[in-house]
Amino acid sequence: MKRFKRFFVIVADSAGVGEEPDAALYNDVGSNTWAHAAESIGGLFVPHMEKMGIGELDDIMGVKPVSEHPKAYSLRLREKSNGKDTMTGHWEMMGINTRKPFQTFTDTGFPKELIDLLEEKTGHKIIGNYSASGTEILKELGEEQMRDNSLIVYTSSDSVLQIAAHEEVTGLEELYRCCEIARELCMKPEYFVGRVIARPYVGDNKDNFKRVGAHRHDYTISPSGVTALDILKDNGFMVSAVGKINDIFNGVGISKTIHTATNEEGMDEAIRQLKDEDYEGICFVNLVEFDSEYGHRRNAPGYARCLEALDKRIGEFVSSMKEGDVLMITADHGNDPIFHGTDHTREKVPLLIYSPGFSKGRMLEERDSFADIGATILHNFSLKKDESMIGNPIEEIFE
Repeated sequence: MKRFKRFFVIVADSAGVGEEPDAALYNDVGSNTWAHAAESIGGLFVPHMEKMGIGELDDIMGVKPVSEHPKAYSLRLREKSNGKDTMTGHWEMMGINTRKPFQTFTDTGFPKELIDLLEEKTGHKIIGNYSASGTEILKELGEEQMRDNSLIVYTSSDSVLQIAAHEEVTGLEELYRCCEIARELCMKPEYFVGRVIARPYVGDNKDNFKRVGAHRHDYTISPSGVTALDILKDNGFMVSAVGKINDIFNGVGISKTIHTATNEEGMDEAIRQLKDEDYEGICFVNLVEFDSEYGHRRNAPGYARCLEALDKRIGEFVSSMKEGDVLMITADHGNDPIFHGTDHTREKVPLLIYSPGFSKGRMLEERDSFADIGATILHNFSLKKDESMIGNPIEEIFE
């Protein structure tokens, strides 16, 4: 069996390739993020991923199916877990089957009982309490928050409670204290959400408010079981987390963390590690802007251009790879930018696996779990998964 030295798993957050068999249960029949983004601009130009076989996975306008790609394997993965959120998708990649989906409060806001508890325990009035864009809600409520030193609470299509407050009026430490209280309250089953996020901002009026990304803080929960990351780290292999990976796993199983705010920063760091660092293990990268900037905002042309921008960086990445490097390009769910509402969509995800060390690359059969990613990496390093984990190695890549 061939053995590889480094795996670079790059998650294009929300870039699904068509409805899951159970999409009707989620009201997502007909969703297809890649295909609909491509149609919105009359066809995509993604030559590097095209050469890896992305065009074989679905009918994507502008992308040709390429039957011969010996340096890359292409396939679709189905999600075994219940749900369609970021944490569920990433956790499954590393071996966890989430049976009970995280709660969302997109349509209703948080229950009055929770808001009352937040006010009582933080000592601040709560305003907002609805689903909104983080930038838009500051325009709507930021001046009121500053005037009264209240807290802006809002959510999104994710399982998340976000609290925004002015850095100078409320202060970072006070905002963080309030978020810690919210995290404790939201551990109760009736309010259980995946993340509580502190969203500090600066500025003196609605026309110049700006979120301070460097001071954002995520209060997450730890994975519900053992993951491939735990096993890799415990056996001395590097687990490098780029973007919001550390937050998604609450730091569990992570060797080092590099926070990035944009897709470009994420790819910059991945390429830097590829060129400058020498280790055995995994570099796990989340590229969030597909989801946050274009999917939830239903900006299909923006989503398409973002896919094209990623393809350019993939070309740069591939040109610096060595024989022992493996690149895996995938997604964690869908977020069809022309679909109803602003929620994620229950979709299969692509998996493109490329290495200069491959010689028999081809399209592979669809597989039944995202967890085959983590299982494949463990298999490469001759490590056994925990008995609680799901997933099977993609053995074809070791031929």
